[in-house]
Amino acid sequence: MRENNNLEDGRHLRSIITRNKIIKAAHVVFLREGFRNTTVKQIMAQANIGYGTFYGHFKGKDDLLIVLMENVMSKFFAIANSPFFPLSKENAKEIILSQVLNFLKIADTERDIMKVFSEAIGLSPIVHQKWEEIRLKFIQSITKDITYSQFKGLARTDLKAEIVARSWFFSNEIYQWEIVFNKSNFSLEEIASSLTTMYVDAIYF
Repeated sequence: MRENNNLEDGRHLRSIITRNKIIKAAHVVFLREGFRNTTVKQIMAQANIGYGTFYGHFKGKDDLLIVLMENVMSKFFAIANSPFFPLSKENAKEIILSQVLNFLKIADTERDIMKVFSEAIGLSPIVHQKWEEIRLKFIQSITKDITYSQFKGLARTDLKAEIVARSWFFSNEIYQWEIVFNKSNFSLEEIASSLTTMYVDAIYF
C-alpha cells in the first residue's frame, strides 16, 4: 500500500515539475514573441516536451497566458486584500497611498509581461473574460473597504460604495497601463499622491 502511495506521490511531483517547466517556457516565449506570434510549438520546443505532454497540462496558449496573468495578479491582490481598518481620514490616506504606490511599482516591475497581457486581452475572448473577472474582484475588494469606512463614520454615506469603487479602480487602471507602456511623464510617487489625495478628500470626512 505504501509502495503504491509512493508511486502516486512520484507521479504527482513529476506532473508539477513538468507543469512549472511549461509555464516558465511560455513566459520566455511570450516575452520574446508577444501573444499573437507565440505558438504552442514554440513553447513545446522551449520546454523540450512533446505534443501529448503539453496538452496533458494545458488546452493552448490562451490557457497558459491566463496562468501567467493569475501569477502576476496575485501580487496586486496581495496589496488589495491587505488589512484595511483605518481609524481616521489621515490613517486611511496613509494606508491607501501605500497601496496605490505599491500597485504602481508592480506595474512598473512587471511591464514586459503586462504588455503581453494587454495584447492578449485585445485578441483572445478567453483572456478578455479573465481580465473582466480580475477587474470585478478588485472592485469588490475596494467596495468592501469603502463600506467599512462608511460603517465606521469615516466616509460619506450619500455615495454608492460600488460606484465609487469602480471609479477608483478604473482611475488606477488607466495609470497602470500608462506606466506599463511608458506613457507617463510623472513619477510613481507623484501619481500615487495625486490619485490618493483626490480620492480620500472626495469621500472621507
